[in-house]
This record gives sequence, C-alpha cells and structure tokens, in this order.
Amino acid sequence: MTKWFNRAVLLTLSILTVTMLAVATVAQAQERIKIAYSSADASNTVWFTALDSGLYRKHGLDVELVFIQSSTTSVSSVVAGDIQVANTSGGAVASAIVGGATLVMTACYINTLPYELVVQETVKSAEELKGKSVGISRVGSASDVAARVLIRGLGLEPVKDVPIIQVGGPTERAAAFRTGRIVGFPSPPGTIHLAKGMPHRILISTADFQKRFEFPYICSTTTKSYLSTHRDTMRRLTMALIESTHFLKTRKEETKKFIAKYTRQNNPQYLEASYMANVKLHDRVPLVTREGTEVQIKEALSRKPGATLRFEDMVDDSIVRELEKSGFIDKVYK
Repeated sequence: MTKWFNRAVLLTLSILTVTMLAVATVAQAQERIKIAYSSADASNTVWFTALDSGLYRKHGLDVELVFIQSSTTSVSSVVAGDIQVANTSGGAVASAIVGGATLVMTACYINTLPYELVVQETVKSAEELKGKSVGISRVGSASDVAARVLIRGLGLEPVKDVPIIQVGGPTERAAAFRTGRIVGFPSPPGTIHLAKGMPHRILISTADFQKRFEFPYICSTTTKSYLSTHRDTMRRLTMALIESTHFLKTRKEETKKFIAKYTRQNNPQYLEASYMANVKLHDRVPLVTREGTEVQIKEALSRKPGATLRFEDMVDDSIVRELEKSGFIDKVYK
C-alpha cells in the first residue's frame, strides 16, 4: 500500500511539473509588445479585432494596446522606446522624419482617407461654404489632410476660400459645430449618425471621388532599429493583422461587437455604416501606397525648407512582400 501510495505521489508530482513547465513555456513564448493607437473609431478595428479574437496570441505576442490621442505623441513614444509600434498616418510619420526621427512604416491596412465633410444643414453648396471655417484636430493630422482634399474636391482652395482651424478631437469638433464656431468638419464614415440633435448634411465624401485618393492612413510604424533587431516580431505582428483584416471582412456580427466595445457606441446605424465602410477600405495585401506617401513627403518638406526625404527612407514593407510571395496571404483568404 505504501509503495503504491509513493508511486501515485511521484506520478502526480511528475504530471504537475510537466504541466507547470508547459505553462511557463507558453508564457515565455508570448512576447510582450506595446502598440499605440490614437483613435477609438472604427477605422482602427483591425488592431482591436486582433486583440479580442486572440490573433496576437496565436502568433506569440502579448499585446497591450495603449490609447494616445495625439499622433505626434505616439510617434514620440515610439522614438523614446516606451511604445514599440504605433498606428500612424503617413503624414505624421513624414513630418517626424523630417524633424529628425528614424521611423519606418512597415505596412498600411487602409491606404485611403475614409472621410466625409459634414456641414451645417444650411450650407447646401460649395459656394455657400466659402468664407466659413472648417475644424480639424491639428495641422498635419489626417483630419487636416482630409479637410484640404475634400475642400479641393468641391473646387475651392483650402485656407484661401475656406479657413481651416485647429479645434481638437471628435468631441471638441462636435462642440464647435454645435456652437457655430465652425460650419463643418471632416469625419470618418458613419460617425455623424451619433450626432443627435445636430442638423447637418454631407457635402462631399472621398467615396464620391472617381479615383481613390491614395493616402497611407492606418499603418504600423516603428523605429528602424527596432525593425532591424526585432524583425521576427514585426513579421508575426503583420501576420496577426493580416488575419485580423480577413476576420473583419468575413465575420460581420462579431466585428460589429468589437467596434461597439471600443467606440462605446451601440447605435445600429453607426455600427452598420462603419462596418460596411471598413470592409471596403481595408486592403487584402497591406503594402504602403507609394503615390500617397510621396504626397505626404512633399507636404512635410514644404514645412521644412532644405530637408530631404525619399519614399525608401520612410517605408520598408518587405515583410508584407515576403508574406505575399510565400503564399501566406492567399492561404488566409482561402
């Protein structure tokens, strides 16, 4: 009886040891990484979906999503090493590099500006918009680029015909709109459904353009040194986000739940409009658009006379090209 008991104890201890080692191995395999995002709107769904659907963990990453409202601050956090990867637009990255940062964009999941120009209900034409102010978050931001593009789309000249003023984030813009400080603001698709009691109209949308406006909008950005020393980490992150994009495109109801969770909105019209827009906006192969990036480089250089910057200096999407060539992306979409 004693022999049998001792054997049972030893067997139990062995099982417990193996189990603990297995758990430790799994925990060790999960590499911690911090990712910054600057907006909780639906265009950032790919980052949220990868977290809540377990795709980061599937690829050995223990991801902490950190909300940093300002793209400029996100970029600074990456440069300082506090954050390893940031979701940024090409304009913010170009401006930072021209200012001396050594950043690189490794993939872009949305390569166009998903914006519409929301105006007061009384503004019924481009002519009626002339001389009235449009609000943005800050100069150089995606909302700034969107405002300029949309105003030009109406045949008007930004600043000269339509003043552009810095107001702040979505909440501040909505408040300025309510009080009449501004008569319009660029907004991601579907967001206006949340504007209860605010008479408005959509004067123009980038979706109305005959040719897609190329703009690196939702992009993974890191430092050149981090990419060099953690290339496998960035590869696994890219794989997770490609799978997250596929999840977004194929699992509607679950994705809408993620959008509702992170935007803290349950308005059915908003969720439907946001989901449908993002299904079309997200690229299957997240290469960085050269055309859109070069426009942002030109804008950044215009604000820094004497500086130089090329597409190759701020983009390295070789990981995406490798994944496409290897058949990984085709396998995900089978």
